[in-house]
Amino acid sequence: MTTPRISRHRLRRSLLSLAAAGAALALTTPAGAADTDTGLPPGPAAARAVPLAQTAAGWAAGTRSYLVITAPGDTTAVRNAVASNGGSVFAHYDAIGVVVAHSSSAGFATAMRSVAGVQKVGATRTSDVPADAYSPTLPSTPSQSTTTLTETARWDMTRINADKAWAVSTGSASVTVGVLDTGVDDRHQDIAPNFDAADSVSCAYGKADARAGAWRDVGSHGTHVAGTIAAAKNGKGVIGVAPGVKIASVRIAEPSTSMFFAENTICGFMWAGDHGFDVTNNSYYTDPWMFNCPDDPDQAAIIEGVRRAQEYAEGKGSLQVAAAGNSNYDLANKRTDNSSPNDSTPVNRAIINACVDIPTELPGVVTVAAMGNGNIKASYSNFGRDVIDVAAPGGDGAYGVYSTLPGGKYGNMNGTSMASPHVAGVAALLKSADPAATPAELRARLGTQATDIACPSDSRCTGTTAKNAFFGEGQVDALKAIGGTPPQPGRYFENTTDVTVADNATAESQISVTGVAGNAPAALKVGVDVKHTYRGDLVLSLVAPDGSAYPLEDFADGDSADDVVKTYTVDASSETASGTWKLRVRDIATQDTGRIDAWNLTF
Repeated sequence: MTTPRISRHRLRRSLLSLAAAGAALALTTPAGAADTDTGLPPGPAAARAVPLAQTAAGWAAGTRSYLVITAPGDTTAVRNAVASNGGSVFAHYDAIGVVVAHSSSAGFATAMRSVAGVQKVGATRTSDVPADAYSPTLPSTPSQSTTTLTETARWDMTRINADKAWAVSTGSASVTVGVLDTGVDDRHQDIAPNFDAADSVSCAYGKADARAGAWRDVGSHGTHVAGTIAAAKNGKGVIGVAPGVKIASVRIAEPSTSMFFAENTICGFMWAGDHGFDVTNNSYYTDPWMFNCPDDPDQAAIIEGVRRAQEYAEGKGSLQVAAAGNSNYDLANKRTDNSSPNDSTPVNRAIINACVDIPTELPGVVTVAAMGNGNIKASYSNFGRDVIDVAAPGGDGAYGVYSTLPGGKYGNMNGTSMASPHVAGVAALLKSADPAATPAELRARLGTQATDIACPSDSRCTGTTAKNAFFGEGQVDALKAIGGTPPQPGRYFENTTDVTVADNATAESQISVTGVAGNAPAALKVGVDVKHTYRGDLVLSLVAPDGSAYPLEDFADGDSADDVVKTYTVDASSETASGTWKLRVRDIATQDTGRIDAWNLTF
């Protein structure tokens, strides 16, 4: 491994920029820092919810969590043995033969391994189970902000032809995607229309908590993922890959730490199977081990328990999609791990390929690598020949993936966490087009319909253009997934005459549209090229021939970047197409000026 990992947190992401109705705040990594913490509470001392006193009934200092694995079926005998060997049963999943046990006895695991019928026993963490597990505190409910941002064809969506797919299908409301993550803000203006509260839950600590709101976000990561999958096509904010499908939240992150322990993941997969989720997105690895090794008894139990739960969900018709990770690590050539266990003190350890990153390396799971804006591997993305299945935009550098954040906000994040939900969205479109498709068929179609990406000049990328270590079978394609063909280009009009944008002034540039009968389309494309030395000063609008103004974007006051070069999509279907259209650019501050360099309309 030659490049430091961008984020050593469980969550598969690296950079976050927050924006509330145009206000932006970028969080970056200090020089020399190993991590970039984004979308999470910074640690136990900064927990968002008030912790319970450590006198919760059933809790004692030193309480640890264990997976006790037995034959699927009736686990009564094993559960009785847990109690007689100094433990208590916290949850049990008889269908897969997994018991989640708690004990403060140092000899519990050894004692249970000698019990008849017990196949494996393993501690799931190297830290104590929080007292909150026995009476969980509900996540806070964020107040909501409205937005003036209008939907645009963002770079990540155009890369996978999602913008073209929407003209054919937005997906079926009978398809449900489960977001196994930090939770989801179900009241967000772009998520609420597609949110399935009845099938949402918290699986923090390994037991389903179906109280209203238990599924809400304890960070911001899960809400961002949910928006990429299925933000509503409602004229505001952003559009998800499959804006017509349903989203259910399964919060598997624990508050304060946002860690995803094995029992939480098992609970999430069992819930997904029992509640008929068609697809789940998994943008995390199972704590506390980045890689679980089968020669370690604790980690062997984790592998087996999570594997059985994934297999159960798949058997019920659910396809699991997972992020490959952000360490720029060759998953097909494992040698060392110096970041585990991440819930206590990490150690340097030698590992081999039999040690697996779960759930992403489990059989049946679609493993997703991240790409930047172009046919390039994102700098941080893990890779590996015959490990990576497909790739999708995850963002890199200046090109972040823009999506929903709690409280009605929006912002950018980079990571394989952001690539995976693009694939989950495409899988949902595939399921919408063919409701009878099995998880295995969906997995195969994601690969066959992906766009082949050749290896760059990088010796680490082995394989062929059709399948290689960086991109697997290629970049997923939403339009191919629904059997669509690219639409014919519409009538195009452009004005390349410069118009000065002065301080505290309004500038307008005109385009005369002729020869287009009837009304403008519901997806009028407005291409904008404005040169300006501080775009935070700018407010952009499209003015129709009758004088109606359509807001394009009100940039955040703190957005110090230069220029605006992007394409907006406007529902102008109530407007007569022919006539004089205007791009209106308001400069609302002093010091920085610029010009409208060019702009265009595509009908």
